[in-house]
Amino acid sequence: MSSPFVVLPIIFQLFLAVLLMFCWTRKNLQKLVSVVGSVIALVISTVLFVAVWEHGIYTTQAGNWVAPFGITFVADVFSALMVLLTTTAGLAVSVFSVGSVRNSRIEFGYFPIYHFLLMGLNGAFLAGDIFNLYVWFEIIIISSFVLITIGGEKAQLEGAVKYVTMNLLASVIFLTAIAILYGLTGSLNMADLSLKVAEIENRGLVNVTAILFLVGFGIKSAVFPLYFWLPASYHTPPPAISAIFGGLLTKVGVYALLRVFTLIFIPDSFLITLISAIAAITILSGGIGALIQNNIRKVFSYLIICHIGYMIAGLGIYTQTAIEGSIFYLIHDIIVKTTLFMVAGLIFKIKGTYSLRLLGGFYKEYPKLSLLMAISMFSLVGIPPLSGFWPKLFLIEGSLAVGNYWLVGFILLGSFLTLFVIAKVWEGVFWKESTHIPVKMQVKYFHELKPLKRQAMVVSIVFLSLISLAIGFGAEYVIQVAARVGSSLMDPQEYIQAVLGRSI
Repeated sequence: MSSPFVVLPIIFQLFLAVLLMFCWTRKNLQKLVSVVGSVIALVISTVLFVAVWEHGIYTTQAGNWVAPFGITFVADVFSALMVLLTTTAGLAVSVFSVGSVRNSRIEFGYFPIYHFLLMGLNGAFLAGDIFNLYVWFEIIIISSFVLITIGGEKAQLEGAVKYVTMNLLASVIFLTAIAILYGLTGSLNMADLSLKVAEIENRGLVNVTAILFLVGFGIKSAVFPLYFWLPASYHTPPPAISAIFGGLLTKVGVYALLRVFTLIFIPDSFLITLISAIAAITILSGGIGALIQNNIRKVFSYLIICHIGYMIAGLGIYTQTAIEGSIFYLIHDIIVKTTLFMVAGLIFKIKGTYSLRLLGGFYKEYPKLSLLMAISMFSLVGIPPLSGFWPKLFLIEGSLAVGNYWLVGFILLGSFLTLFVIAKVWEGVFWKESTHIPVKMQVKYFHELKPLKRQAMVVSIVFLSLISLAIGFGAEYVIQVAARVGSSLMDPQEYIQAVLGRSI
């Protein structure tokens, strides 16, 4: 079904970014516009998701050029779901930013750039053209690079260099892969590529091209051994920026992997083995990395890597059940990781440090906040019936169905490592006695903030924590969404027909 409504989530974020630039000197107005705009964006994405769920895939062709000759935007259940998750996390971080982002950073254009980033994310999820996907990736990189350097602190600049270097390398590899793919097929439309790649007789060359895409998207997803840029950079910017990075940026790479390797490059036995191995080592290396960290945000950064392995594992197993597990895990992880980085930011605002050695006594001093923070931490571990429990069952079931027992072992090992890490964080921050923090490290933030700012930070965490609980306790509804996405990915005929007007 053709409809220009598909691009509205992109256009609206662009409108917000431009509007915020006209409010450059009015900081409070910027905060109001960002929050109200984020609420409207969430409504738009919800309407889009419901429309796609009820009526099928929506498409629009830029300039009325018929596919595959023009630029196509596609809203299927998967892409509409990702846009909905983006605007949900985006609203929470926008509210959190009201209380946590300093005026000095707002003066450098924090809010306009933030909405440019959300625009890029929405564009990447709705792109139906592989080169257009590359363009949106570049918009994401530019916006995130500006956000990570706002404030100009030494640690930020050091982290930004590592971040942008590896992401530019990923972009070069991605662009090279696109060039080879275009040379092989003469097309850039992803639905058209699905048909034409299947007809190429030289499967060795197709696999080489697929591996280039795997490396390019793998860097952006932070899989082993291409992940070292993430823990070196995600702990450096302000908490609100870390939250949107931790929740969404690596998931764009995961989305691209799931989309490309179910639509264009259907994995053979070699690719399945390779992706499974990468997933297993990613789980292990991320979990071990988190074990030895002392900084809360570095701990959560390594746990991002660990749990990216779970999402990639579904692709390595390559059954519908496993893909459903990956989709469920993607939904859960976006919400929980965004929450955890906001939790880390709130702890810093109260206690003045991210160090597990210096923290302590938080539960005794703030029991209600501690219980609130426990929701996201226990959800991350996957304690039944919270949100992290259900997707692992699907992944284990999928692994057992294809006889991939060693991957089951890594999935279980990752769960135990996550449990141990979160227990370490809980003991270091909440249970042990409060430690005297050196005067030079103390900050006078939280209690000296205006009540509205304090409430904004807490409300944003409550908002996402409630969603996380809803995902866990309402798992049957999330499973229905994951099942429909998994079915459409494993059988892309409906997607191809909606874009090209013809089936396989």
